Amino acid sequence: MPEQHVITPSIVDDFVAPICTGFLDILYQDEDILLINKPSGLLSLSGRNPLNWDSVHYRLVNGQAGVSPPFPEAKLPHRLDYGTSGIMVVGLNAESSKQLNKQFQNRAITKHYIAMLQGWVVKDEGQVIAPIAKDTLLFPLVKICEITGKTAVSDYKVLKRIDQPKRSLVQYMPMTGRTHQLRIHSKEMGHPILGCDLYKNETSEAMAARLLLHASDLFFQHPKSGEQIHGHSPCLF
Repeated sequence: MPEQHVITPSIVDDFVAPICTGFLDILYQDEDILLINKPSGLLSLSGRNPLNWDSVHYRLVNGQAGVSPPFPEAKLPHRLDYGTSGIMVVGLNAESSKQLNKQFQNRAITKHYIAMLQGWVVKDEGQVIAPIAKDTLLFPLVKICEITGKTAVSDYKVLKRIDQPKRSLVQYMPMTGRTHQLRIHSKEMGHPILGCDLYKNETSEAMAARLLLHASDLFFQHPKSGEQIHGHSPCLF
């Protein structure tokens, strides 16, 4: 019997990021770390497509677009999605970056986000438990899948319910850090994040000019001193 070859569709990422005119704000700086505020519409890392060179990492290493001086050894122990704004911690040397990576891997870092959701979320607080898997046919989307998905848990608390149109300002406290977790969990609740282009319904994307998701708080241990750090970036929506 002749050998059979299975042909799988190749994944092509043809996304080209528009020019980001927003600046990186340095919220805190010492010899080992930076806390920065990332604008919406900026990649965390430069993409494979050479047109997607602009990113948080590129600006830090090269000292461009509001970053001065450059930080040639800067490393990102975590990332934020292109459309997500907010706080990020940066390692400024090899040892600090290694220690921060370890904290993220051990889930020792607590993250809070603010999101504006479509409609009124009924419960004042709750938890979304829905496993997430890659969607190989609809890259870069992920999907909820009980069979192949990895555990994903998001705690939430409603901060405010707004009328005309009905919206909910929500604080998210993710217990896991899956790709697009808060975006797909919001859609799973029936309340997609406004401005989200991937996990939406017929009207939610058009209700905002950007993704209304902001990383507001990071709680972690300083990689050198061991001091408990709380970094905060105010939400502007």
